[in-house]
Parts: sequence; structure tokens; C-alpha cells
Amino acid sequence: MLENLALRAGNAAVSLKVLAGAGVIKPYSPVVLARLLTTLKGWGTGPAGGFATLALREPDRIGLVDELGCLTFDEIHRRSNALARALRARGVGEGDSVALMCRNHRGFVDATVGVAKLGADILYLNTAFAGPQLVEVLERESPVVVIHDEEFTDLLAEAHVEKRVVAWVDGDPDDLGGADVLERLIVGEDDHDLDPPSRHGGIVILTSGTTGTPKGAPRSEAGIDAAVSLLSRMPLRGGWRTHIAAPLFHTWGFAHFALAMLLGSTIVLRRSFDPEQCLRTTEEERCDSLVVIPVMIQRMLGLDQQVRSRYDLARVKVVAASGSALPGDLAVTWMDEFGDNLYNIYGSTEVAWASIATPQDLREAPSSAGRPPHATVVKILDEDDQEVPHGSSGRIFVGNGLLFEGYTGGGHKDMVEGLMSSGDVGRFGDDGRLYVEGRDDEMIVSGGENVFPQEVEGCLTDHADVAEAAAIGVDDEDFGKRLRAYVVLRDGASTGEDDLKAWVKKNLARYKVPREIIVIDELPRNATGKILKKDLADQDGSDDGSGEDGDT
Repeated sequence: MLENLALRAGNAAVSLKVLAGAGVIKPYSPVVLARLLTTLKGWGTGPAGGFATLALREPDRIGLVDELGCLTFDEIHRRSNALARALRARGVGEGDSVALMCRNHRGFVDATVGVAKLGADILYLNTAFAGPQLVEVLERESPVVVIHDEEFTDLLAEAHVEKRVVAWVDGDPDDLGGADVLERLIVGEDDHDLDPPSRHGGIVILTSGTTGTPKGAPRSEAGIDAAVSLLSRMPLRGGWRTHIAAPLFHTWGFAHFALAMLLGSTIVLRRSFDPEQCLRTTEEERCDSLVVIPVMIQRMLGLDQQVRSRYDLARVKVVAASGSALPGDLAVTWMDEFGDNLYNIYGSTEVAWASIATPQDLREAPSSAGRPPHATVVKILDEDDQEVPHGSSGRIFVGNGLLFEGYTGGGHKDMVEGLMSSGDVGRFGDDGRLYVEGRDDEMIVSGGENVFPQEVEGCLTDHADVAEAAAIGVDDEDFGKRLRAYVVLRDGASTGEDDLKAWVKKNLARYKVPREIIVIDELPRNATGKILKKDLADQDGSDDGSGEDGDT
């Protein structure tokens, strides 16, 4: 008991130090403090309570900037009040589900907060889903209403959803044939405060679906502990201006949307990602931090040096990346050009963040995933669920306050004594850092040797002529499985298969050299930048290799 009390006291001390350092703890008058506590008690710490408290704390501060202009925290609060009333009039109540298929703009925020104020759950749909995926997910989740951008109307045509609201209109709203338009719903309703529901609304984020049908991963309200964990290794500060370029429907983009509620950050949004526009927006909007997925860093660095040099990111203190592994020397290349501001977060939809690599980690060990943040436990277990000796490889298990609650369609990740499988294999190095070796379901046994594609991919992208690489296992009569790699060459490069094989052989064990290396124009990716390896398996190099453009 004394040990538990000491542990709690220690955690409280760390939390106070981290929150004070981030500028979250501020002096408020007794009246404001009482109103804040009452608001949090009624609305919770999710989107409803978070933005309601911001409207009390700093009503006139700019809370959001998008292509349509600026909104203060008070305006966001009132708009969500009005939208909540409009959705309630359309049959949305406590415990119902509302699906959202929107790009990064104010409608995403309006819908998220408005639905939460009704005590309903919100399901985030990937903007890169194909029609059949949408139909399957919506049939399984059964939302009462789908809120979507106009561009996704045709994709949703086959889905059996009776009520829809168009969040972003590309042309004239009058051309939509009388469809409900989010902005009109907001303007047409009372925007005064509502009474809190009896339950707090939930959040359902879908897995990437790179290996099958996307699964729904519900999350409860994360609370202060989740923020302290992230802030303990990433120096974000209250009141910053943050360009969230990562998709808001993705775990990483949503995490920074949630952090903005605590930090009082101004979030800067653009509906789609363009590498030069991202640099321009970050500079012009005077952003202190930038939230990205690794493929965005690749594409910004892929711009001509003359283009990159037009933009000054000296104001940016944190570039927060997550969603997939940083290939090759990408981290060092970024920091050499834009400064030591890159933080790479390793985790998954199910476990949230497990470890954070700081700029120092990335300088000293670019291939590492850094170290676990505060109040996070990471263990490496063998097939018998026993911890492996230090330095040995095994399955990565994570314990924190952010673990998901089980898939909405049934099923769960493997659990061992309160720790959840991340689905990856890795090890702790002698330097105490975590090294992720690859997905546990991607390991290839070729001729009796274990090969993880991620290591080979990293080796290939270290080659001066290679921009991107992906490796998969394919059937082989002699070896059971063999490794096949796909590479995208840099502009003007003409390196061939034999040279690339020689490069891998020079840097890795002989059995890790791919039997085939196929040059393609582009790797297929989903909207969060993850490579769709199931699509690669169908390519033999005869087509142009084009896939999804990765725009968000």
C-alpha cells in the first residue's frame, strides 16, 4: 500500500512538472475556476468538455484557421451548440453513432464537438476508402447519420444510410438537390449552451486496413494522463500555433486535435496535403509546431532545393511525426536542413503511443524508436509470453492509459498481464532505446532464416538513388518464401537491379538480399501514408506502379 501511495505521489509530481512546463497550469479567478470544474464534470474531458472550457478560458482567442478563415474558441463552441441541436432534430441521440468522412477543415471540428455534445459516438472514416470498404464498415457500424464532404457523395452512394449532411461544398449549395448542408444547419439553429447528456460520447478510429477490412478501435476519454505522457518527451507548449497536416481522422492527427483542447493551441488546417503548400502554410501562419506523417516529410524533402529554400521554418520548435517508420536517413536529412526539431512517435491505433524518439535519439540512433514516455511500459515477450533477455528480439507489448477497448466488430489484440500487443517485433538495444524490426505477421522465413522486410527497406532507401522502398514475401518452391522488393528511384536516377542487390549484400547478411528488385513509379499508399503491401503483391513491374497519392 505504501508503495502504491509513493508511486501515485511520484506520478502526480511528474504530472505537475510537465503541465507547468507546458504552460497548462495557470492562475484563474475563483469564479472562472469554479465554472471550469463544473463544465468538466458535466461534459467530460473529451471534445465537448475540452472546447467548452476553452470558450470559458480564452473565448476571443483564435482557435482554428482553415481556407475559409479564422474561428475563435467561443465561435467554435457556439457553432457546435447549433449543430448539436440540428443533429438532434434529425434523430441523433445519446448512444447513437454518427460517421464522419471529412478532410481537415472546420466542418470536421464542428461535427466532432457537436456530436459529442449529444452524448453520441463518432466514427471517423478514412478519406481514401474505396466504395466496397465504406459499404462494409457502415453496415457493420450502423451510424444514424453520415457527415461527409461533397466529393465523397458518389463513394457513399451504395451505403445504406438514410440521413446525410454535407460538410464541405465544392460549388453552389443550391446544386445539391436540397441535401442538408452543415453550414446552413449551424446558421439556422440556436447557439446557446445545452444541458450535458447522461453519457459522454465515444470516439471510434478505424485501423488502416492495409491487410484487410478496417476495424473500429473505440477509445474512451483519454484525460490528463495521456497528455502528460506525450508532453514528457515532446516539448509542446500552451498557446502555440500548430499546423496539423496529418489527417484528423487518423490517430496521430486526432491526438493533436485533442492536445489543442488542453494547451489552448490554434490549429491550422488545410484540406489536402501538398508539400510546398505545407511549408508555405507553416511559415505564413507563424506555426510553432507541425504535425505530419513520415511520407509528408519525404515529399517535402523531395522538392527541389531551390523551392525548399524559399521557406523559413526557424520558428518551428517541434515537427511531430508518426504513422509509419521513418525510412533510412530521412530524420537526419530533415534535421540537417530544418534544425533539430523532429520527434518521431512509435505506436498504433490500438495502443496509441509506445515510445518517442527525440532529436537527440534520431541523431545518435536514426533507426531507433526512442524510449517510452512517462507512465508507459514496454516489454519484449517471446512466444510463451515470457520477457526475453535484454537485447533479444520478440513481440512488443505496451501498457499505458490509452489502450483501446476492443474492436467494434468483436475481437481484441493479444493481452499479457495488462500489456497489449502492438503487432510488431523489436528489441531494446544496449543504449536503452527501442528498435522496431517489423510487423510480426510480415516476418519471412526463407530457407530457415528469419527476415523482416523493414530492415531491407531501410537499407535500400539508404542508397543515394532510391527515394522509397517496400519489401514483401512471395511464395518460393525451394525456400518456402523469398523476398521481393519494390523501389522508387529519385528523379534522374537509373540504378539497376544488380547494383541494388549488390548494395544490400554489402550492408546486410546474404540471406536478406531480395531475389527480385522491381523499379516502379510510385508505391501504393493509403491516406495516412502507409504502404499497401497487399496491392504490391499483384505487381510484377509491368505497370506503372501508381497507387493512391497519399493526400489528406
